[in-house]
This record gives sequence, C-alpha cells and structure tokens, in this order.
Amino acid sequence: MMNAIDDKWPLVIEFLKGKFQEKQPDVKSVLFVLGLRELGKRQTEFSKEAKMDLMNIGFCKICSLSGYFETEGNDADGWPLWKQVKPLPKMTTKEQEKFIKEHVVKYFEAEAFI
Repeated sequence: MMNAIDDKWPLVIEFLKGKFQEKQPDVKSVLFVLGLRELGKRQTEFSKEAKMDLMNIGFCKICSLSGYFETEGNDADGWPLWKQVKPLPKMTTKEQEKFIKEHVVKYFEAEAFI
C-alpha cells in the first residue's frame, strides 16, 4: 500500500524538474529551492556556506508548518531568521528523509503547487 508521500513526492519532483537542467532533484536540492523562494532575492551565485544556509531556511520553513520553527524577522542582509520552538523528534537518517519529504509535500499543497 502506498502512502501519500509515495504518491505526491513524484509530483513535487516533476514540478521542480525545470529548475534543475536535466538533473533529478533530491531532498537537498528541493530544500535549496525552497530556501531561495523564502529568501526572495534574484541572486544566482551563492557561496557554499550560503547554499547551506538556504537549505536550512527551506528546512525551517517546511518544519514551521508543524510548529517546530517560527520566524523572527530578517537579519541586516534580508535573510530570514528562524527560532526553534519545539524539539524535532529523534530520527534515523531514513526517518529524517521521510520527515522532510512529508513536510515538503505539505508545503507544496499549502502553496497550491500540487
């Protein structure tokens, strides 16, 4: 029996495929794109550290849908600041990936992308 993630994750990937020039998006690249969207800047070049920060912004955003994080405004450069308001559950690597995918699907549904 397939669950909603198995059914809807491919819809997320299909929606994002055009942004990755023939590469299959993975969880990290999806978080990066969500971080870019949340940042709202049209910048195209980022340092390795900034890319990690963007993935973190994407992660915080999707987890905010379940009350794990909330925004605290923006820093001096306009980057969103997040505060963790409840602890994340202890998870294995496989459980973490499922958790992220579930929250990405929830985000895409909330934004009416899928």
